[in-house]
Amino acid sequence: MPIVTIETWPMDKTKKPELMKKITDVFVEMGIPAQAVTVVIHENGLENWASAGEQHSVKFKDLKR
Repeated sequence: MPIVTIETWPMDKTKKPELMKKITDVFVEMGIPAQAVTVVIHENGLENWASAGEQHSVKFKDLKR
């Protein structure tokens, strides 16, 4: 059944359950049982991401996390 993989910067761990629930709810609304939905979050440090050749740790250094 559905496996949703999320690639993201490190997240506040208190927000993850809500995100996972909301994603699951989308599939439930489509008639797929919640038990069949798997959500996986991969967190990568900003130093491991880049856009236009610039590391996100530099590009978004003022971003509140």
